[in-house]
Amino acid sequence: MSAVLSVSALAKRYGELEALHDVSFQVRAGELVAVIGPNGAGKTTLLSIIAGIQPPTAGTVSRSANEVGWAPQQPALYSKLSVAENLELFARLEKVAEPRAAVARMLEQTGLADRAREPVARLSGGNRQRVNVALGLIADPPVLALDEPSASLDPAQRGRLWEFVGGLARGGTAVVFSTHNVNEAQRFADRVLVLAEGHLLFDGAPVTLLRDAGESGGDDLERALVSFLETHAPTSKRGPA
Repeated sequence: MSAVLSVSALAKRYGELEALHDVSFQVRAGELVAVIGPNGAGKTTLLSIIAGIQPPTAGTVSRSANEVGWAPQQPALYSKLSVAENLELFARLEKVAEPRAAVARMLEQTGLADRAREPVARLSGGNRQRVNVALGLIADPPVLALDEPSASLDPAQRGRLWEFVGGLARGGTAVVFSTHNVNEAQRFADRVLVLAEGHLLFDGAPVTLLRDAGESGGDDLERALVSFLETHAPTSKRGPA
């Protein structure tokens, strides 16, 4: 299957700080790709560039900003507006041809139709996150970028969120998400990208990362990631040889 998103030789510098270095990968339709790695690895920077929130210093992303849905870690919602009003506002900002039809579609798709008139301020954390993701989907993009989508959710809320995101992928949407919950990546992602100091160190299935980290017979991806980084991270993180 051909790629719906191609990232080529992506780099980002903030003065002397190199946040991303020569990052390249592709994503297919319906694929769930997790971006994992330590704090400061460049995960949010990568996703925000894919979503067109900030430009790269070098390299290219095959999709324009209006072809990538974006759901930041902190929901960008208007708390005094209702769920439907938030969706309609963003539909109009995205210049969706039929805003009200798009709102009705997203309310149905997210399972929030019965909360349509409820102010966002009164929603649970899980439902606010579902609205946050819905805003990223309002223009029906082929690619969705999620930054730490389940970070503030309890286990039941996380389960409902990933059931929803999995449904998007089964419908053909490519989803790229960052997470510090490595077990979550192991459970839901088709592939994982391992970043450290802005370098892409691994691109493959979770089971392959387990194997490459020497986790023979084991199934703990978090332990495998720590082991992998100890031997593959840039030398400045490993100390003297």
